[in-house]
Amino acid sequence: VGSISEEETCEKLKGLIQRQVQMCKRNLEVMDSVRRGAQLAIEECQYQFRNRRWNCSTLDTLPVFGKVVTQGTREAAFVYAISSAGVAFAVTRACSSGELDKCGCDRTVQGGSPQGFQWSGCSDNIAYGVAFSQSFVDVRERSKGASSNRALMNLHNNEAGRKAILNNMRVECKCHGVSGSCEFKTCWKAMPPFRKVGNVLKEKFDGATEVEQSEIGSTKVLVPKNSQFKPHTDEDLVYLDSSPDFCDHDLKNGVLGTSGRHCNKTSKAIDGCELMCCGRGFHTDEVEVVERCSCKFHWCCSVKCKPCHRVVEIHTCR
Repeated sequence: VGSISEEETCEKLKGLIQRQVQMCKRNLEVMDSVRRGAQLAIEECQYQFRNRRWNCSTLDTLPVFGKVVTQGTREAAFVYAISSAGVAFAVTRACSSGELDKCGCDRTVQGGSPQGFQWSGCSDNIAYGVAFSQSFVDVRERSKGASSNRALMNLHNNEAGRKAILNNMRVECKCHGVSGSCEFKTCWKAMPPFRKVGNVLKEKFDGATEVEQSEIGSTKVLVPKNSQFKPHTDEDLVYLDSSPDFCDHDLKNGVLGTSGRHCNKTSKAIDGCELMCCGRGFHTDEVEVVERCSCKFHWCCSVKCKPCHRVVEIHTCR
């Protein structure tokens, strides 16, 4: 879709449920930000998992990650969290940059601070971004009735994604004074870079909690499957099902396998050839690469380099 600027476009967006289509029509100006957020989430997921057997590859299907996200695995937990965060992040960024009529900077952050600086400038309106993400992203689960195991898991991970932004907001400041002295300074609250959000959620993925449903009174909640584990917090990722090993091509379940993936011959970690190739072995090819070398600075103002040819080994899983 080129741009989401007409109500008819909302009907053509694949993968939305009816209530999301209605929200799309009521919030047309926000929808390009939602799309940017989804793209941001995919790119960050692929960066974080670039050296893992499951590398967050997308397919020409719905859902775009294949059936990997239809199972209650920790991979699905990460996808839901990063997607929810991506929408909140992109909508907040659009608010602060003046793209949207419905929101602007967060003007509640005003006055003096205990640290002695003045709150001013354009604080990121994270409250609006989070509220929109909650409305638009969570409605999928709430429309199914949020008491099923999987709906509870998805809603929890959606919120954990948004918390990764909220809990990592930072203070940015600008100095004012004679000759650049910091006689006084104005500060504002800014979101962390999205890479930081991805790093936080990847750590949560590695420490995700396996859960099951329990009832407290008449309320259904998720509790750790192993009662010896401490309860998870709102910031942690939770999952219901064990992950497949992602070794072999299994398109029925959206698993592409690791055949043809590059691996690191010297690494003992998951990116190493032994683990990445699941014991199937690997091919080694020699490839010539051209790099810039012997660079010299010439006054003024250019840098001249020589091309250097180097042969490198590339290892590929069988």
